[in-house]
Amino acid sequence: MTRILLVLLLALGLTGCGFHLRNKLMLPADTSAVQVVSSAPYSELAKLLRRSLRASGAVIADEDSDSTVAAARLQVLSERWGDLPIAIDAQGRAQEYSLRYAVIFKFTRADGSELVPQQVIELARDYVSPPTDATGTTTEREILADELRREMSASIIRRIDSVVRAELKEGRSPSPQVPAVVPADAGTPAPAAAPVQD
Repeated sequence: MTRILLVLLLALGLTGCGFHLRNKLMLPADTSAVQVVSSAPYSELAKLLRRSLRASGAVIADEDSDSTVAAARLQVLSERWGDLPIAIDAQGRAQEYSLRYAVIFKFTRADGSELVPQQVIELARDYVSPPTDATGTTTEREILADELRREMSASIIRRIDSVVRAELKEGRSPSPQVPAVVPADAGTPAPAAAPVQD
């Protein structure tokens, strides 16, 4: 009886935290490979995107590849970070910030036509930064930055998936389905009105 109650509580907890079975990522039917290109050398986001696409079954083409096989291109055109003070102490020193991360990207088919036009996704997380504890603040900011990169990668993949599914609903040729690495219920952040300052 105790085991049954424990299983039920665990199931309720997973439902409450937004956990669901993972959906499937759709790619255009003519996509034989995907090339991830970033304007920033050694971009961690580009690495995460390649990993996500590979895990979902897509073939990843090398960035410098001169292969004769046409590849779709996921281009990360810009990555911008910003710290916006949102609270100050009695001495007028900032003690709480909003860490903002904005990415401009687009996705083109193998024939060069745009599937996902150039657009912006912006994410933000708040963190406390006591003026007397710079070391702890740096560590917390780095952890938040890693989380934002992972969330940004998932958001970009979801945006591509939603566009392909919309095309399918409009009666265009069906696309193959491959397992995705992002939850089906996660929301897509709205595009930002303005980029974040470096």
